[in-house]
Amino acid sequence: MSFVTIAAAVTGLALAAVTAPATAPALPTAVPAVMADHAPAGQRVTMALPAPGGPYPVGTLAVRLVDRSRRDPLVRSKPYRELMVSLWYPAKDTGGALPVAPHMAPLAAADWDRHSAPPMGIPTGAVDWAATPTHARAGAPVDRRVGRLPVVLFGSGDGGTRTLGTALVEDLAARGYLVVTVDHTYEADQVEFPDGRVVRALPLPRKLTPRVIAKLLAQHSQARLADMRFVLDRIAALGSGHGLGEESGPLPAGLRGAPDLSRVGALGQSLGGSVAAQLVHDDPRVDAGVNLDGGYVGRVAKTGVARPFLQIAAEAHTRAGEPSWKSFWEASTGWKRELRFAGAAHGSFTDLQALLPQIAAALPKVPVADFVGTIDPGRSVSAQRAYVSAFFDLHLNRRPSRLFDAPDTRFPEVSLIP
Repeated sequence: MSFVTIAAAVTGLALAAVTAPATAPALPTAVPAVMADHAPAGQRVTMALPAPGGPYPVGTLAVRLVDRSRRDPLVRSKPYRELMVSLWYPAKDTGGALPVAPHMAPLAAADWDRHSAPPMGIPTGAVDWAATPTHARAGAPVDRRVGRLPVVLFGSGDGGTRTLGTALVEDLAARGYLVVTVDHTYEADQVEFPDGRVVRALPLPRKLTPRVIAKLLAQHSQARLADMRFVLDRIAALGSGHGLGEESGPLPAGLRGAPDLSRVGALGQSLGGSVAAQLVHDDPRVDAGVNLDGGYVGRVAKTGVARPFLQIAAEAHTRAGEPSWKSFWEASTGWKRELRFAGAAHGSFTDLQALLPQIAAALPKVPVADFVGTIDPGRSVSAQRAYVSAFFDLHLNRRPSRLFDAPDTRFPEVSLIP
């Protein structure tokens, strides 16, 4: 499954041509740590993520979680569900004593280079995907002076990996949130586990008709919903002073007891945004949600939600052109706002917004606008951070905001849609 193919189908935006494998879906095998032919490291493009704007340093922890209460919903021969998640949180300043976490783990980056980058017009070996740093220190102690931390669950678009929301997630963590990003195994393009396995997405069916795509999205949505509720159960245990599970390994100092489960949000891009809405609808622990340009899949498209919800849209995504947006909006009875970003495309609400323009500076043939539109990348990221953080501050932390009352002159690209 490719992020740039199936994820786009949720909104009907064709981001890339699809060449489906001839084989039927089967249990994927681990990808060996062997890279394809590459340009010399000094000649490969390197990138940087925008620094978070919050007042706190950021820490992060990558964790393997195993749900032994259910079979894997996508590979039924596997007797349990295995996930990789990352926790992002305000951290103590370690003075550089701990390493900066990479944007992509090395083996996942190599697999992305071989399989995920070429559909975006980026030749294998042209970009050093493993070289992009985050702004978070791996395993840094939690800064408990911040107090207990509101929790936000993050989900990427269909086929996307948990790393694709890092620019937004780091900013929330730097503002005092515990953000948990989740890889949905066998759907995400690639998932690297601590033992060196890289598990790839199941192959696409031979024919990707609208009916086939709808069936895939429904299956993935249901699997994701169960994944997110399981992860939230583990975070709840952590908030009660317990661990994340025997398979998770040592935890950073101060992490036990840090999550505040009385303040929980859900945030997602594309299919992740639909699942965020379903979480808000189904799980009483989830207080508010944000959908970054995703069409709604499943029941929530017609039921809407009764709790605070924010829809953020690319320029071409409207209620008039997207039936699930219209039905969701009309059925939702809680606080709700819709924003539209002029010049933005579906991929603008991922890290591609920051990364692709840097790649295109060295590789001019990369079709940047097809993926992230024509909006200025820095302004797009700044506006997303401002509105998403203001929403969660308003509804999880009870901090008033005027951003949702009228257009803001600082963000002329953003329209409030009545």
